[in-house]
Amino acid sequence: MRHIFARFGLAAACIAFLATAGHTKEPLRILVLGDSFMTTHAISNQAVPDQLQKRIGGQVQSRAFTGARFRYNLPLSGALGMNISKQYRDGPWDWVVINGGGNDLWLGCGCMRCKRRLNKLISPDGTRGEIPSLVAKARRAGAKVAFVGYLRSPGMWSPIEHCKAEGDALEGRIAVMAQRDNGVTFVSLADMVPSGDRSFHAADMIHPSIKGSAAAAARIAKVVQGGNS
Repeated sequence: MRHIFARFGLAAACIAFLATAGHTKEPLRILVLGDSFMTTHAISNQAVPDQLQKRIGGQVQSRAFTGARFRYNLPLSGALGMNISKQYRDGPWDWVVINGGGNDLWLGCGCMRCKRRLNKLISPDGTRGEIPSLVAKARRAGAKVAFVGYLRSPGMWSPIEHCKAEGDALEGRIAVMAQRDNGVTFVSLADMVPSGDRSFHAADMIHPSIKGSAAAAARIAKVVQGGNS
């Protein structure tokens, strides 16, 4: 009888172990695409993708490139990373984290008379344009998508302060796109910077500081970890 109970206990322990193992989550596999928002502080391993990897402990591969745009037509440099859509690589990604569009508006049209360029990036209903095409490509491959917005200035002078209206319009359309697909999340950073607080920005008041990169990574981590169920 004692042996029967011992065998029963061993079998129950094995079943419990297998059940627990079946619910163990694999480390997240994340591909990051974008512009200098994602590459700032990379030399010190404190860029947004670096901070994200530290938080989630998964595999984070960044192909973001400083100065990158969605609408970039030179083939060689575009393939090397200047074209955000061409940064994408196939893989077993759980999430593709994307940012971009700012350089298209700032460098492409000076954040003035940008309606045509904005429409090329993303239509008002979020269904057409360079951005929805890239998002759809990632979704067809089975990945979820987190599209990350930009920091706003803390109410002080910035070289891109005049781009606020265009930036808000771009992100408004991206938010509409995200609402159409449960597998797409728009990660807004518009409310992250308190008024008068310069500490989230680098000295140029365009790019994030290390603190800003860490704060952005924390928001992204919350999204991708919450969506890995």
